[in-house]
Amino acid sequence: MIASMLPETADNSYRGYRLALWIFGLVVAMKTGIALNAIFNGHFVAISADGIPLDSFGPAGAQAIVALFGIWGLAQVFICVLCVVSLIRYRTLIPFMYVLLLLEHLGRRLCVTVMPIPRVGAPPGGFVNLLLLSLMVIGLVLSLRRRTSTMP
Repeated sequence: MIASMLPETADNSYRGYRLALWIFGLVVAMKTGIALNAIFNGHFVAISADGIPLDSFGPAGAQAIVALFGIWGLAQVFICVLCVVSLIRYRTLIPFMYVLLLLEHLGRRLCVTVMPIPRVGAPPGGFVNLLLLSLMVIGLVLSLRRRTSTMP
């Protein structure tokens, strides 16, 4: 399994299930949209999607949160660029990229568990994250399972 995640050569000879590629594309598209929204519309995203009560913070605190959303979004865009390059040119790295996305996602959840963010209500961001997590796990499993024929 480790050899599937870290192949000796990075090329386009993907051996997993084709559905894993479609799921990967969907996950990357969703994450790219979320990241760009965090960069360009961080104040709205923080309040609506994540339920962070920015209005209860002082102006400097609210601005810090919005800036952190933008910084996080930029980091996500770069990860998504690597994912797109893998999808187009280096498909043998798709299982590794799934693991990278999962570790980033789980690491972020761990950080928020250790350092909780005050939230109001039941924001929809949690459901979207649960959907993404489920898709990433399913995609990883499908990308690690071998098909009988190779795909260019």
